[in-house]
Amino acid sequence: MKFLDLCKVYIRSGAGGGGCISFRREKYIEYGGPDGGDGGTGGSVWAEAVDGLNTLIDFRYQQHFFAKNGQPGMGKQRTGKDGEGIVLRVPVGTEILDEDQETVICDLTEVGQRVQLARGGNGGWGNLHFKSATNQAPRRSNPGQDGVERTLWLRLKLIADVGLLGLPNAGKSTFLAATSNARPKIADYPFTTLHPNLGVVGVDNTEFVVADIPGLIEGASEGRGLGDLFLGHVERCSVLLHLVDGTSDTVAEDYQTIITELDAYGGDLADKPRVTVLNKVDALDEEERSEKAKELMKACGGSVMLMSGVAREGVVEVLRTLRGEIDEDKLRLKPAEEAVQWQP
Repeated sequence: MKFLDLCKVYIRSGAGGGGCISFRREKYIEYGGPDGGDGGTGGSVWAEAVDGLNTLIDFRYQQHFFAKNGQPGMGKQRTGKDGEGIVLRVPVGTEILDEDQETVICDLTEVGQRVQLARGGNGGWGNLHFKSATNQAPRRSNPGQDGVERTLWLRLKLIADVGLLGLPNAGKSTFLAATSNARPKIADYPFTTLHPNLGVVGVDNTEFVVADIPGLIEGASEGRGLGDLFLGHVERCSVLLHLVDGTSDTVAEDYQTIITELDAYGGDLADKPRVTVLNKVDALDEEERSEKAKELMKACGGSVMLMSGVAREGVVEVLRTLRGEIDEDKLRLKPAEEAVQWQP
C-alpha cells in the first residue's frame, strides 16, 4: 500500500426535491382541495475517522463525492424520498482544510469522530402548505434548496507519542526496527526512508507509538532533499527523539542543522520536549565517546544519552526516558501473556 498524506477532494451535497402542485379529484368526494406533498431533503456529506487506516491512498483514485438529491413531492400528500448521504472514511489524525489549504475546518483525532462537511438542501413545500381560509386552491409550491459544493484538502498527521528526528543515516530506522516489530527499509545510503513508519514500542509493561520520518538536511525548509513535508507527522508527538550520528566528525553542526530546520518550520515543534541521543557509539572507543558527548552537550545545552541501535546498547535507558516524558493517560498497558497450563 502506498503512503499518501495530502490530497484534494471535491464534494457536493444533494439538492432538495421540489414541492408538488396537486388537487384531489376523486369522483364521489364532494370537497376536493390541494394535496401536493413536500420534496425530500438532499443527502449530506460527512467525514468520519475510522480505525485500520494509515494513509489517504483511497482518495488518490476517487476525488469526487456527490450525495443523492431528494425526490420531488407527489399528489395525495406524499412526501418525496430523502436523498442518501455519503461518508468519507479517513484515518485518525486527518485534518480537513478549506480550498486555501490554511483554514482548518476540523481535526479528526479520535476513532468514531464525525463531522458534517456539506449539508443537504431542504425539500420544497407543496401547495398543501399554502392552503388558507382565503386561499383554498393555491397554485404555488417551493423549489428544493440547492446543495453545497466545496473543494477540500485532506492532510494526514499520524498519531504517535514519540517522533524521531535526525539527518539521513542517523540510525532512526534501525532504532525503530530494534525496539518494535516494524520493519522499515535500512541501507547504507541516505534517504532510505521515503515515507513515515510507525512502530509500537514496549518498556516496563507499557506501550507507546514511535513515528520515524525521512531525514532532514540543511535547507529542508526550502525544499532540499525531501523537504519538510513529513514534519507534520511529529507535530502531535509528546516528545521528540533527536538522534545524532556518533561516527560523524561534526556532531555539533549536525545537531544544529536539525534545530535550524525545526525553527524554520514554525509552530511549537521546536519547543516540544526533546531527548538528544548520540547514536552508533558501538563504533567509538571510550575516548571518542567522551569527547563527542561533551561536544554535543555544549551544542544542545543539556544532557546527552549514548546509544547503539544495532548493539542494543543504552536502548532500554532511552525508552525509559521517553516514557517519562509521555503523559500517563496516553500510555497503554502491555497485554499480559496468557499463562500456559502444564500438561503431562
